[in-house]
Amino acid sequence: MDPVYLILPYLIKAGKEGKFQPVDQVVVDEEFPACSRLLNCTYSLRNVAEEKEVGSLKFHRYSQEKTMDWLKKKVERTVLVLKKRNISVGEGVKSTTCVKVKSESDWREEDYLRYAHGLISEYISEDLSKALLKHLQLPELTSPKETEPPSKKRKLSDTPVEAGEDYTKFNSADFVRKPPKKMTAAQKSLAKVDKTGMKTMSSFFSLKVKAEKK
Repeated sequence: MDPVYLILPYLIKAGKEGKFQPVDQVVVDEEFPACSRLLNCTYSLRNVAEEKEVGSLKFHRYSQEKTMDWLKKKVERTVLVLKKRNISVGEGVKSTTCVKVKSESDWREEDYLRYAHGLISEYISEDLSKALLKHLQLPELTSPKETEPPSKKRKLSDTPVEAGEDYTKFNSADFVRKPPKKMTAAQKSLAKVDKTGMKTMSSFFSLKVKAEKK
């Protein structure tokens, strides 16, 4: 990986002051002291920063224009590697299985540029990634949500969505109904019998009260 990717955030931060500064005063991080090792990799800073020499000292200032041109070259070189290795890109890839669904002749140059842009974006900030996309003259892709069928879209609103009817009322005891039990054939026959004058079964098992002897 090009170490300039790691130096860029420090250059951009210092570049907000708009003045030339020595690199050893730019690449400073109290939370990550080991960043000083990057000072041994400053030979390519002229690709992303303006350079000024005063005597034996060199001063640098971040340049957005140079950075965009440098990143564009990175993208173009990545495209060449993708083509050389016959890597499926863009619409030529189906899902994450990398299955080719169309021939190489159908792949557009834009597909390669977008794929390469995505790879380079892994090493830069989101703001730089968006700026590079414009520098490559690539329009932003349509949001997948806008292409979904209306039935699958979620309606966005600042107010919470409420149900049109209170379904909690069906949890009350009035709406709890037990399913009727099915009667057996014997029970159905017994139900048809005239029970007038007949004793209940429980009467045969009741306790008999003995009369007290006088």
